[in-house]
Amino acid sequence: MAPTAPGDPDEAHGSDRLRRRAIGWTKTTPQRGAEWADVEIGEDRLTATGTAIAALPVPYRLGWRLETAARFVTTRLDVRAHGEGWDRRLELRRSPEGQWTATRDGTGAPSFPAPDDDVLATLDDALDCDLGLCPLTNTMPVLRHRLLDGGDPVDFVMAWVSVPDLAVHRSEQRYTFIRRTRTAAVIRYESGSFTSDLRFDADGLVVDYPSLARRL
Repeated sequence: MAPTAPGDPDEAHGSDRLRRRAIGWTKTTPQRGAEWADVEIGEDRLTATGTAIAALPVPYRLGWRLETAARFVTTRLDVRAHGEGWDRRLELRRSPEGQWTATRDGTGAPSFPAPDDDVLATLDDALDCDLGLCPLTNTMPVLRHRLLDGGDPVDFVMAWVSVPDLAVHRSEQRYTFIRRTRTAAVIRYESGSFTSDLRFDADGLVVDYPSLARRL
């Protein structure tokens, strides 16, 4: 949702305004899964918890919690991935000074590549995490830069967490406002050779992510 405009009846509530949303998505082929998120959105920050299930690359269940500070900047992402005979956890934090740190534990031995946390030193210019296959983590950059209302393309560096191995990667992305419809804002997401036109509702939450997810 775009910040309150001057004169809006809700403006007087300021930072005390809080919207609570409970939303789900079905994941399309090849992910074959679903995701649910409970979200609290303030004027300049949000918190959310979620659960996802998927079939590839191995069947797994994912639980996560996201916390942000002012301007929707990530402060903490706590993720647990669980499958038959294995378990992985990642706590990813961003300090007020912009330093990213990761704490891990796990049991079992699925054939995931070993995480390379040297990448954390390359994320000084990243304000956001991006949890793989999770539509919720597209919300923060859209709200921070008021992309629901239009504007120029914006380039980002993200701390992208692949799933279910929970490795952290540097990801360069671009968001571009395309148009508004009666019920949604259409914003183009680009990363490398991948492009998709996402639809967002008035709170900045994904309604439709072609090739990934659609709102239940």
